[in-house]
Amino acid sequence: MPAKDIYHNHVKSALIKDGWTITHDPLAMKWGTKDMYADLGAEKILAAEKKEQKIAVEVKSFVGVSIIKDLRDALGQYVLYHDILKRTEPDRILYLAIRQAVFLDIFEEPVGQLLLENQRVRLIVFNHRTEEVIKWIP
Repeated sequence: MPAKDIYHNHVKSALIKDGWTITHDPLAMKWGTKDMYADLGAEKILAAEKKEQKIAVEVKSFVGVSIIKDLRDALGQYVLYHDILKRTEPDRILYLAIRQAVFLDIFEEPVGQLLLENQRVRLIVFNHRTEEVIKWIP
């Protein structure tokens, strides 16, 4: 099992504060003979729709030497997990959880805007100090 990201527990607390129930920590996935783990699985009842929403969350700290290398690595993992979940749990939506500072460094810049415009990734932006979700994209 992989090591937890340094912000794993911050995101877990933020999701609980946002009304989510953590159902998997980590969320195991298997494709062929390969085992993989998204950091968290969570569920929430949407009262207005009386429907259950399921998410998988991959937490990324972006504390490496190059933020672009961290972005490439995160996107590669996101695409792999997204495609596996689409086949194995099509009702579960994958999100990449990042700190607010990372959002500003990458997704307020043209490179990040391009990814968001092309709907390449769904984001949970969190404040690591308050352990709160700042925004969901989309």
